[in-house]
Amino acid sequence: MLISPKFAGHRRQIYTSINFTHLFSTTTTSAAADDDDPFKNHPSFHHLSTIKSKSELLQSYSVTPPIKPWPRYLSHKKLISLIKSQHDNNLALSIFHHAGNFHPGFSHNYETYLSIINKLSRGREFDKMETLLAELRNSNIKCGEVLFVNVIRNYGIASKPKLAVKTFLQIEKFGVVRSVRSFNALLNALVQNKEYDFVYALFKNCQKKLNITPSVFTCNILLNALSKKGDIDSSIKVLDEMPVMGIIPNVVSYTTVLGCYVSLGDLVGAKRMFDEIADRGWLPDATAYTILMHGLVKHGKFIDAVKIMDEMEENGVGPNEVTFGIMIEAFCKQKKSGEAVNLLNDMLDKRHVPSPTLCSKVIDVLCEEGKVEEACNLWKKLLIKNCTPDNAISSTLIHWLCKKGQIREARKLFDELEKSSSPSVLTYNMLIAGMCERGELHEAGRLWDDMVDKGCFPNAFTYNMLIKGFCKVGNAKEGVQVLEEMLDKGCHPNKSTYSILIKGLLDSECKAEVLRVLALAASGDVDPETWGVLVAKFVTDIQNVCSDIDRILSENEV
Repeated sequence: MLISPKFAGHRRQIYTSINFTHLFSTTTTSAAADDDDPFKNHPSFHHLSTIKSKSELLQSYSVTPPIKPWPRYLSHKKLISLIKSQHDNNLALSIFHHAGNFHPGFSHNYETYLSIINKLSRGREFDKMETLLAELRNSNIKCGEVLFVNVIRNYGIASKPKLAVKTFLQIEKFGVVRSVRSFNALLNALVQNKEYDFVYALFKNCQKKLNITPSVFTCNILLNALSKKGDIDSSIKVLDEMPVMGIIPNVVSYTTVLGCYVSLGDLVGAKRMFDEIADRGWLPDATAYTILMHGLVKHGKFIDAVKIMDEMEENGVGPNEVTFGIMIEAFCKQKKSGEAVNLLNDMLDKRHVPSPTLCSKVIDVLCEEGKVEEACNLWKKLLIKNCTPDNAISSTLIHWLCKKGQIREARKLFDELEKSSSPSVLTYNMLIAGMCERGELHEAGRLWDDMVDKGCFPNAFTYNMLIKGFCKVGNAKEGVQVLEEMLDKGCHPNKSTYSILIKGLLDSECKAEVLRVLALAASGDVDPETWGVLVAKFVTDIQNVCSDIDRILSENEV
């Protein structure tokens, strides 16, 4: 923030006649003292000496606002909009301070403090937020509870449960009455941070010590804490005591306890709790159905899970993304690709977005059953539906296409992938491996160059595939050059690298090259087990070879 005197706006009079008698009427000692005073000799002395109040001082300076253009007329609503539109929290804070300190006639209210405190707490600028809270507390501004609810939530998200508790306890110091709303926010923050015992202790004392009457939402948070802790007995006890407290449990209450039964593997108790929801005249929601299906699938009761999903659709309850995901994964595990694809299509038709992991599992099971073309069609459909498949899905498809010998189709799919995203090392590796397996080393080399040019560096698997490819076509010597390049690039060969290459060289009867590879291995960081494997592959006549190995080891002694 720049501050400069506004001399341009002051009119100054220049007197041609000066009363020298009056000027020199002071004593010589006094004049000398003034000359020696650095403050009075400063260029701004005559300007500042006339200032008698803070308001006059501010009026005599021009203050550069943090953003330009700064609004001429500033309302609270306009300031809130400016604060919310900033991506930089420090700039938002500067705007807030500038408005309060320098904009004529403007003073902050609760809403402007709320906007900047929300922004700082979401951005985890908690020290600056606490400074503003202290300012707000010392002001005469009347606050609302919403501000503290938001701060407590954000402390919970930031894994700071102690500060969430501290904020809750300080609410009344701002002249705000604590209610069940801020109490529920605190309990949720504690559950997020696995402070389950603390949740139970606060709940037990909320009426006596905090003068807060719990609601059904409070009880549900407590049930969630007990369920996550795995305390089914306490969960049932709370559920039974809720009517005594004048609170009627709802579907969420029973669903939470249902989840506890499922997590403990008690499917009998889970089904009993599920049936009790219906017995009370409620229709189980998608969450209740999904939790029960997840438990059944997890414990191998696939048929029962399918029946529950059929019942769900008969009752007019639509599956959510989690429901679809659980059942599609179950079909994939059962190697029922047709059912998995049908359910995935149903999911897409209902505008749910499947995760890349889920899509990859469906495509993988299709390919395992030899339905590679159908898997490719599904991949194209995912593109049309704007469900951009990730590299894992593309790599899976490329692997299976190469396995079937359809290298051209794999390359076309790879080129299609490049249009929408950057292929990963895994994707490059799958196609290079397929090309090397088919002996298309020239194409594999071109793809290798393309990979490096685009900043995607080969790993040990990539080098191994290329070495294996050269050995397969009887050109193991080229594989040695690849090994040397691998070492030069700082990529550490593994046991497979040396094993593949030595086998290829032995098949080509290149003893000298084998010794060269052993020398490279000895000069590198090779563990004793790998060295034993390499020597075992090479040694056929111990009498002729011992001298060579001794020479290699002696040459590479440190």
